[in-house]
Amino acid sequence: MNEKNLKAYWKLEEAKGFQGWDFSHLSGRMAEESLSWDYKEVVSKYMSEQAVMLDMGTGGGEFLLSLSPPAGRTYATEAYLPNYELCRAHLPPYGIEVRLVEDDADLPFESGMFDLVINRHEAFNVEEVYRILKPGGIFITQQVGGMNNRELSRLLLDGDVMITDAKFDLDHSVRELKQAGFTALEQREAFPEVRFLDIGALVYFAKIIEWEFPGFSVDRCYGQLCQLQKSLNQDGYVASREHRFFILARK
Repeated sequence: MNEKNLKAYWKLEEAKGFQGWDFSHLSGRMAEESLSWDYKEVVSKYMSEQAVMLDMGTGGGEFLLSLSPPAGRTYATEAYLPNYELCRAHLPPYGIEVRLVEDDADLPFESGMFDLVINRHEAFNVEEVYRILKPGGIFITQQVGGMNNRELSRLLLDGDVMITDAKFDLDHSVRELKQAGFTALEQREAFPEVRFLDIGALVYFAKIIEWEFPGFSVDRCYGQLCQLQKSLNQDGYVASREHRFFILARK
């Protein structure tokens, strides 16, 4: 494919829509190194038909539905209005109540309401999570650390312009949880490699993850994309380093 056709292809990827938190468009186009833990497996272990649970920042509700959570005892929050409207239309038939959150420090729930609070890749206020959990309640979170895709972002955008805090990591979060009164039962951190198998996939990804690639566009980053295309032609992929950490804590 010549440069003119490549740019047209990349522009098409840049313009594609995105709904919920569904990355199926990238299926087979990127490969992620496995983590040493299984978030879904851990969450499933602590679920029960009697437990009242909350999924914070549910996105489009795709992951939550994959858990088959107990109807009438499951709640979800979402801050992004298009996703909230999507969930409000889609999740109630499964017995899941959805609430809009505008402030992480002011969750719309009573104190001591939940047996289990789960949070995958969503911001949270430690004191507020502690408040809404019952005594002995469990908080399970998997977070995207501050070093996630930082080198690739720096390369594409000619500098460290990421909105995320580079110092956001496991140690920092565990300290905050302990200070709030939690007991950390399990904690892990990893820096897995992700490989983009075509540059169009990277374009689509960078356009969506705007907090890691702020101001990204094909026009602005065209030269860097061409250089990455040359690397991909030689190696078969373009690699990036992700940053993940996992915490299981009890109130």
